[in-house]
Amino acid sequence: MTAVDVQIGTRPDGMDSYPGQQPRMGFFTDTSVCIGCKACEVACKEWNHVPEDGLALTGMSYDNSVGLGADTWRHVAFIEQERPVSLADGAGNPANGSGPTEGLRWLMSSDVCKHCTHAACLDVCPTGALMRTEFGTVVVQEDVCNGCGYCIPACPYGVIDQRKEDGRAWKCTLCYDRLGAGMEPACAKACPTDSIQFGPLDELRERAAERVERLHEAGEASARLYGNDPADGVGGDGAFFLLLDEPEVYGLPPDPVVTTRDLPSMWRHAAAAAATLAAAAAAAFAAEALAGRLGTGGRR
Repeated sequence: MTAVDVQIGTRPDGMDSYPGQQPRMGFFTDTSVCIGCKACEVACKEWNHVPEDGLALTGMSYDNSVGLGADTWRHVAFIEQERPVSLADGAGNPANGSGPTEGLRWLMSSDVCKHCTHAACLDVCPTGALMRTEFGTVVVQEDVCNGCGYCIPACPYGVIDQRKEDGRAWKCTLCYDRLGAGMEPACAKACPTDSIQFGPLDELRERAAERVERLHEAGEASARLYGNDPADGVGGDGAFFLLLDEPEVYGLPPDPVVTTRDLPSMWRHAAAAAATLAAAAAAAFAAEALAGRLGTGGRR
């Protein structure tokens, strides 16, 4: 895909701040075809002018950026697993007498902001710097951000981060400027294997389900989708993944929940507690005043 075919769509459930005048756009990352080339990381930095985040290897395989941050909007993870390697992992051909053997399997995945349906960062931002765009994505307006940092602990994925130089929050914008010009995000454009796929979210979910079925038929029973379910704790992600192992293996939370989910009940309990304290204080004041009047009357 080289351009965005924008059509009038319906407003998705749960997207209260989404204008809903066109289809919600997103990412589907198929980790089964990721080769770890890091073209997405480079393209993201070049297009968005993201500062370099360290050029020294960490000793964690070929991973030099470790995770997402203010200066790392795309992160390619290299996960090494020592395990019996089958034909699906690229091992020998059983037809030639070479079945599964002990070996090293690499899992590679390009992580990014999930652009949650129920985004806690939007809930806690006091300045409106975080906004929902007409494409259903979540974007930080750097000229509005005051660096309060409330969004950092609010994110269930640990995506948003503050840049040390200016204290403001930064993260993936899903190339908002490119979307407005009818272009796909830089990372998806640069991906040589189409591991990162961009398009209308409903279409991506259908495509992902078909891909999982094909992998299961090919013998990859561990293939599963992550972040695609609108009934999960964040209402489904705008950037979801096909994984070949448990989410924890990739550094992803197994059951993410919007961190502001309990805020309404917390405020109700706080209001009830405050009302109880106010009533108790008023009763104590009234009792003291009555006692004072009775005491004065007795002295007379």
